[in-house]
Amino acid sequence: MAKIRLDIVTAERTVFSDDVDVVVAPGHDGQLGILPRHAPLLTALDPGELLIRRDGQETYMAVSGGFMEVVGNHVIVLADTAERAEEIDAARAEAARQRAVSRLSGAREKEFDIARAAAALRRSQVRLKVARRRRQEAPPQAG
Repeated sequence: MAKIRLDIVTAERTVFSDDVDVVVAPGHDGQLGILPRHAPLLTALDPGELLIRRDGQETYMAVSGGFMEVVGNHVIVLADTAERAEEIDAARAEAARQRAVSRLSGAREKEFDIARAAAALRRSQVRLKVARRRRQEAPPQAG
């Protein structure tokens, strides 16, 4: 099967760089599935799950937004942040979600605070979803 090159980069590091079968990204207008020989594309990314399928294996990452460009047989994701499932501290993400919910319930007087709290809530929800997905896929421990 044909492959497509995927590079996921943040300001701090290259998170992923390899040939893959499929990339599914959280585009601004919905999920975007990218296969080899995809038409050129430049789009904004929303916070969400990014799925990488390679040789029958699926890898999930939490991205908090950014941009994706498809040129030739190459996908470049310039993410604000990108975390592999195994990098996510689920307890910390849950604490962030609870803080965001609390701020949303008390931030009625300032629209700016509401927008920031809503964005923080979305990011924490995505991180939790990706972290939980990893736990579900982990093989049972022998005991």
